[in-house]
Amino acid sequence: MSCEFKWPRLLGGSGTGIAYGGDYNPDQWPESIWAEDIRLMRKANVNVVALGIFSWDRIQPAEHEWDFGWLDRIIGMLGDAGISVDLASATASAPLWLYEQYPQVLPRDKFGHAINAGSRQSWSASSPVFREHALELCNRLASRYGDNPTVTAWHVGNEYGWNNRHDYSDDALEAFRAWCERKYGSVDRLNEAWCSAFWSQEVHSFREVLLPRHMGADSMVNPAQQLDFERFSNDALLDFYRAERDEIARICPGKPITTNFMVSTDQCAMDYSQWAKAVDFVSNDHYFHEGESHLDELLCSDSLVWSLARGNPWYLMEHSTSNVQWKPVNARKCNGELMRDALAHVAMGADAINFFQWRQSRGGAEAFHSAMLPHAGADTKVFRQVCETGQVLKDLSERRVAGTKVTPSRVAILFDAQSQWSTEIPTLPTTKLDHWHDVRDWYRAFLDAGMRADVVPLAYEWGQYDLLVLPTIFMLSDDAVHRIEHYVNNGGSIVVGYATGIVNDSFQVGLGGYPGAGNGLLRRMLGVSGEEFNIVGVPGADDVVELTDGGVSNLWQTCLTRIADDAQVLASYTGAGALTWELEGMAAIVSHDYGAGHTWYVGCDLRRQDITHLICEQLVPCLGIELGNPGIVTIDRTDGVHVFRCRLNRSGNDVSLRLNPGVVPEGMLLIRGDCEGERVTLHSNGILIEQIHTDV
Repeated sequence: MSCEFKWPRLLGGSGTGIAYGGDYNPDQWPESIWAEDIRLMRKANVNVVALGIFSWDRIQPAEHEWDFGWLDRIIGMLGDAGISVDLASATASAPLWLYEQYPQVLPRDKFGHAINAGSRQSWSASSPVFREHALELCNRLASRYGDNPTVTAWHVGNEYGWNNRHDYSDDALEAFRAWCERKYGSVDRLNEAWCSAFWSQEVHSFREVLLPRHMGADSMVNPAQQLDFERFSNDALLDFYRAERDEIARICPGKPITTNFMVSTDQCAMDYSQWAKAVDFVSNDHYFHEGESHLDELLCSDSLVWSLARGNPWYLMEHSTSNVQWKPVNARKCNGELMRDALAHVAMGADAINFFQWRQSRGGAEAFHSAMLPHAGADTKVFRQVCETGQVLKDLSERRVAGTKVTPSRVAILFDAQSQWSTEIPTLPTTKLDHWHDVRDWYRAFLDAGMRADVVPLAYEWGQYDLLVLPTIFMLSDDAVHRIEHYVNNGGSIVVGYATGIVNDSFQVGLGGYPGAGNGLLRRMLGVSGEEFNIVGVPGADDVVELTDGGVSNLWQTCLTRIADDAQVLASYTGAGALTWELEGMAAIVSHDYGAGHTWYVGCDLRRQDITHLICEQLVPCLGIELGNPGIVTIDRTDGVHVFRCRLNRSGNDVSLRLNPGVVPEGMLLIRGDCEGERVTLHSNGILIEQIHTDV
């Protein structure tokens, strides 16, 4: 069942505007400071908090004991201050008494060891005992607060799969066997899909289906079995979320429900193209990548979240005011990055900007994770920036930015979570493949070329785009290939990357040459066929392979041995060393007309600058797209009445630009920049937001 889009209202006024706040954990602090918290929240223009995410133990201190008094009081205080509550189901972390009394709820790792309590999500999604206790908690919360006007949305669970994505417990084994039986119907179909004849792995009943547990030093798991286990793990957590959601919705059906995804280009564990159908509004937790990729990575991740939300506003549930505490080196935000990041998320479609968390913890595992109110208190640079950001978001709300939608690009880069899982399987030609990182590299290359692409799930509709890029989509189902063929045959253009379409959705290699997906249909579209993969980086081999167009490949080259007569070779390999001399003169990049459309095959990995060169020299001229300034990211948000053009300086240097006709300084928002007449200079991390009224 797909949920219809519903957005939580704010308290007071029209109930609309950009939501601003963060996780609030008052139960971790003396009640005497709650009033001061709320006073400072109002100073910062906070209008929403996520409450009770890790509070199960305070709500239910013993199996038959409940305490809602503290929660009643803080919800009342927040409501009186005009701050709405996104109330959690509180099931992310169970109390220790539950683990002690019911140790069977603990998940297990592939070695059979229990994932012990003491952190988050130390529970099995397949455990009927845990589900019973979690749903009772959901029932009691919904019954008590479902009609409370301060509670305007429900926050179910938290970051599903962070600590329990893979569960190898006996409960999971039983659930996996049932999942396989539902999917395949017969053991013959399962054996065919898994190629179970290899290594004598045929099963004769679903009771013989195993989890891909550790199997000793030679622990090479059947990749089809592993891929199905990944799918099962996603489905088990999604089913658990739906059970919580449905229990709450049954009691208070009118309030929107969500759970926070984890989309950044370092993680995208779940298949969120499925999860997005199960929430009333999409929300995401995003934490920045330090260094020069900071802004670009944020925009790439946000683009996927925007697509998952199908162009509707989405909710940034968590990001950081400064450094985190879970990386080997935890860089802080500086030079206006707190404000810049928040407004970049707004530019990419977020109508809610929230941090983890309100008050920085004085102890525990996240004591050194930054917060809105830091250890040093309110008279700090961070809190002043929090207040400044809140004021800007309030101003943007008054300018009616909330509810407007991002204008799509003409180019889509396709992402598929299941293909990402497939590139993580260790028995590939190389373990260095990373589909999601290749998506990021293509996204950044388009920015370097002066244009913005959209990142769109493969499972979604993308027929409206002029160009599709398929980077390292290692696994392509027959159905996906036929969808792509229909798109190209009817005039669309595609770029297919070097490790795309190698296996089908059962992880079986297409025969007859590479790429083999779609029983050769993908090869026919591209006008190429390869026999081998040349993997660079093996001991004694050359580090790189050069191309005749100046490009460089340093990982993978598909050895193309057949090129269609009507195909055009755009670049070949050259400068090959002693161990790769057979590549000399072999086609690397091939262009081909197919039906009413066009294809490009890029048979090797490329550096980002080489991808940018390909975009500028081949793709853009074919599409007739006008390129902008590579130092500026330009994003339009429009609802047909107003256009809000946001320009973000991604160059790290000052960038000069001219205002659009009709823009006056009084009607724009300029941060870290100077305006003189029609000329604007954006400094590092500078932002220009124009407001242009249009007649409809």
